[in-house]
Amino acid sequence: MRYLLVFSLLISMLFSCSNFIEDSSLKKVDSDTTKNKDNKVEINIWVSDITYIRTYQGWLYLTVIIDLFDRKVVGWAMSSDLTAQNTSITAFRMAVRNTDLSKNNNLIFHSDRGLQYACGTFTNIMNHYKITRSMSRKGNCWDNAVAESFFKTLKTEWVWQRTYSNRKTAELSIFQWIETWYNRKRRHSHLDYKTIEEFDNLFFNHNLAA
Repeated sequence: MRYLLVFSLLISMLFSCSNFIEDSSLKKVDSDTTKNKDNKVEINIWVSDITYIRTYQGWLYLTVIIDLFDRKVVGWAMSSDLTAQNTSITAFRMAVRNTDLSKNNNLIFHSDRGLQYACGTFTNIMNHYKITRSMSRKGNCWDNAVAESFFKTLKTEWVWQRTYSNRKTAELSIFQWIETWYNRKRRHSHLDYKTIEEFDNLFFNHNLAA
């Protein structure tokens, strides 16, 4: 297994009376980590972060939520400000629309300690869905390495090769990259160079045959 989920995280999930993991031990996680002995998804982990995109109109802020199992961007939001309503909350609402949370009984949501994730409104949403929260240690960006890697890929393969006259142009461009390329056609080294769709089909077809 290329990446490890530290044992203390699982202990915290099983024995904590709270649905919040204080100093997260969440590290880079491999797809195998989220499966049980029957090769079925047992632990669901979403990671989220925010980055900024330069336009001639001003900064565009991009929030993403990524499913660690297959690296799919299940939710995203783009905004001209950093309010929770227009960043973390909007992205989470999209993720909920795209995912059947009734099948994610052990969902962990990992982020940094920014106000967009630590505010009362977002915390209440997490509690409503009974989601276990995990937050990066202070000053340690590597706790959210998957999201950081996604942003690097986006900017290297797409954003830095373009200039955006305004936010609307940037929004359309980034939407196209995420929804028509990254989530559908891009081959991912983490998935043995399969597309997300190919990886999911192989995994779930295997379970049906088992």
